[in-house]
Amino acid sequence: MRYWMNNEREKEPEVFDAELKRVCEHYADALRLYEEGAHLVSTDEKSGIQALERVHPPLPMRPGLIERQEHEYKRHGTRCLIANFEVATGKIIAPSIGPTRTNEDFAAHIEKTIATDPEGEWIFVVDQLNIHQSQALVKLVAKECSIEVELDGKGNLGRMKAMALRRTFLQNPTHRIRFVYTPKHTSWLDQVE
Repeated sequence: MRYWMNNEREKEPEVFDAELKRVCEHYADALRLYEEGAHLVSTDEKSGIQALERVHPPLPMRPGLIERQEHEYKRHGTRCLIANFEVATGKIIAPSIGPTRTNEDFAAHIEKTIATDPEGEWIFVVDQLNIHQSQALVKLVAKECSIEVELDGKGNLGRMKAMALRRTFLQNPTHRIRFVYTPKHTSWLDQVE
């Protein structure tokens, strides 16, 4: 058996190349953006991280011996890390660790990140995962940018029910807080990876 992957570029080369170019142009512009007070941040999550505790304490290092660790451990479930890598500085900003990776978790993470510079300009480079294009995220960006969005009687987005419409809103270059999406199957392009 050998792994293989569909070539996304072959399906729509113009779309793929435009998305790839957009991400690379932002990376190339990271230092200028930073000097102007904008944050270009590569963001992604790592789910299923095991929280382990060693059953026995390690034996300390001594002359001629390295530190030794017993193989037994106790499991404490799993955690999800959501991290931001600021491209211009190389610093990790406001990481979040929690039990899940939901739309609400991601929106809360972005809100926590924005709170580190509430008036700043934020550009998040993310992949096309559905939580990166959620109603919760649209509502957050609309609130933070003072943009009025239409909600139905249940508090859901009226005209932006489709993910493609939410994505268009979230990547609007006129918004102070916006998202740049990597093409499908290009995790290597997301610097936090």
